[in-house]
Amino acid sequence: RWLAILLMLALPAQAALDLGETAPTFTAPAALAGKVYKFSLAESLKKGPVVLYFFPAAFSAGCSAEAHYFAESIARFEEFNATVVGVSSDGIEALIKFSVQACQNKFPVASDESMTVIKSFDAAMQTRPEYANRVTYVIAPDGKIVFQYMSLNPTRHVEKSLAALRSWAEANAKK
Repeated sequence: RWLAILLMLALPAQAALDLGETAPTFTAPAALAGKVYKFSLAESLKKGPVVLYFFPAAFSAGCSAEAHYFAESIARFEEFNATVVGVSSDGIEALIKFSVQACQNKFPVASDESMTVIKSFDAAMQTRPEYANRVTYVIAPDGKIVFQYMSLNPTRHVEKSLAALRSWAEANAKK
């Protein structure tokens, strides 16, 4: 019995939205290259898949590193016509600066101070619910979730989401 409990504690918690589920649509204030605009998931999905990643806090070491990895890889996402967008509970003023510095003007970051979007994607951190957990979703243009990954380690989200996009593109090429 104890082994089962220990195994449950050792396994990473999974995001609640499953593969194949329809992603909740949302609009939110976002910053791109220091400029504020209204990000719309529905509008972005019309252009192609969306890599939606949640992060705990702008300018923390892990979140800055993760944003840097996404920014450095943006051309690889564009090969799949994918939009990358980060979401946190930070206010828009902090994200204006973060969009320039950590995101290198390459992709938008959206503010969800009310935690509405974060909760709708079950991305709130269990231990600190006022923060988003580090969760990445890949959402196909039809709104279906084709990939999800949760890990506080900021280094794997880019490669894993690119691999998911590649698999999705290959599967769609066969249709």
